[in-house]
Amino acid sequence: MPTPADSLSRHWTERLPPKWKPYAQLSRLDRPIGWQLLMLPGWMGIALVRTNDGFFQEDTLYAGAFLLGAIAMRGAGCTYNDIVDRDIDAKVARTRARPIPSGAVALRSAWAWLVAQCALGLVALMAFPVMAQITALAALPLVALYPFMKRITWWPQAWLGLAFSWGALVGAMAVSIPSQWPTEMFALYAGCICWVIAYDTIYALQDREDDALIGVRSTARLFGDKWRPITTGFYIAALALWGGAAYLAGADWPTVAGLGLVGAFLIWPLIQHADPDKEGTALAAFKQNAMVGLAIVAVFAFEPLARTLRPFLN
Repeated sequence: MPTPADSLSRHWTERLPPKWKPYAQLSRLDRPIGWQLLMLPGWMGIALVRTNDGFFQEDTLYAGAFLLGAIAMRGAGCTYNDIVDRDIDAKVARTRARPIPSGAVALRSAWAWLVAQCALGLVALMAFPVMAQITALAALPLVALYPFMKRITWWPQAWLGLAFSWGALVGAMAVSIPSQWPTEMFALYAGCICWVIAYDTIYALQDREDDALIGVRSTARLFGDKWRPITTGFYIAALALWGGAAYLAGADWPTVAGLGLVGAFLIWPLIQHADPDKEGTALAAFKQNAMVGLAIVAVFAFEPLARTLRPFLN
């Protein structure tokens, strides 16, 4: 089975038994950027809400649960997406080698693998408080409907933003007082949605020609030649909303300065690097968003980490 262009080279999945490899590819385990981008909003939510109180011991458990849950549910989401899109994937050059359209995994086996991954996600969900669990389960309709959005709207990236950013709400609810909804988490969620629209538009630049041939819609096609300024606008909106979230959480000026540095030294270069006419640049720019998300987590974690360590430094 051909190796997808966006797979990591020398990945541990290459050493799996031949019968297992298609399932690893079905879950995109060889492409960790997906679960990283799904996990990071959850970590942002934890760090942001802890701004004034510092981190607690249980936050390590929640961060680990987000890691496990993101890997499991991203895999489940990709499996479900490939089941729904198997006919479309067979017509697109970049996706026709996927396990289901290539025949490496039977449809019934794909459904069984989907259930197994959802069970693992449920194990991760049990680590969270009840309100966070309820919040997480509320995202299931968004996940279930996402594969159909590219058929009915030019904004499937916005729908993906609603689903992929949901961890920000779950992370915030996990560390909040029960029955309270911290205002900052809504600004954080909105910022993450703008971020997802921006980076998934860059990702979709790779498929514009194939998508046009088979009638699949995307913001990359919708924005056309203006994709760069519009995508830049979504990144700026994300930074502004994240700054607003930090303000609502009580963060001081270093957080705002940190957000500005992320924009200048990480986001701006990746936008300039992406070029749909140069093979591989859009994918490389998309992958750089893992560093953007991790940097945002670090910015939000600066103040609560300082408050946590202060008693030990005095």
